[in-house]
Amino acid sequence: MNHFPNDWGKPQPKNHTQQPIITGSSVIAFKYKDGVMMAADNLVSFGRTSRYREIERLYPVGEYTVLGASGDISDFQHVKHMLDKIITKEYYTNDGHVLGAPHIYEYLSRVMYHRRSELNPLWNYFVVGGYHNGEGYLGYVDLFGNTYQSSSIATGFGMYLATPILRKAVEGNEHTLTEAQAVEITDQIMKVLFCRDAKATNKFQRAKITAQGVEISAPISVQPEWNYGKDIRGYS
Repeated sequence: MNHFPNDWGKPQPKNHTQQPIITGSSVIAFKYKDGVMMAADNLVSFGRTSRYREIERLYPVGEYTVLGASGDISDFQHVKHMLDKIITKEYYTNDGHVLGAPHIYEYLSRVMYHRRSELNPLWNYFVVGGYHNGEGYLGYVDLFGNTYQSSSIATGFGMYLATPILRKAVEGNEHTLTEAQAVEITDQIMKVLFCRDAKATNKFQRAKITAQGVEISAPISVQPEWNYGKDIRGYS
């Protein structure tokens, strides 16, 4: 609010967010035999300060879709409200049509590109995972409206640390990976991120999207086995 009386009633300039303030770090996701596995830790940082440790960054949208978000948390909350309105409207329309992961993916791509074109972007990097037409669906949308689909996706610092692990373990094996193997890969990556990413914590949530629907776990703690004589890759 402008507290100067001489300015009351006059048009004021628009204020746009210049940079994200309260942010979340990596989200990882990949396809496996039964659907999609996704994970994100529960830490939200204020700059480089670990501020909130119980924030959920995996959000169910409808029955077969999960949205994972890196970046500004307030913008993520805004997007959640937008999606809630759409899902509610679709429910009350009751025309037999159900919004799936591809529809949420396309909608977010248009929203993010529109905001970017207005020079007022939503400072987020989204991963849309779901189960659609009998198979897993996985897509990425960033603050510029850039999009792509892949069998494995990572955001934040995970783009550098998790992507090599995901490519080696997942690509080419999407139709043979079991749920137990997918859980093992997820736990391994979250341990690496906890050890290497200053904005990651050892508590994370895992989301499983299959033909049975969405299942998001309670916060899970990872405890790496520290060996001070070797680095994380096992070299002396």
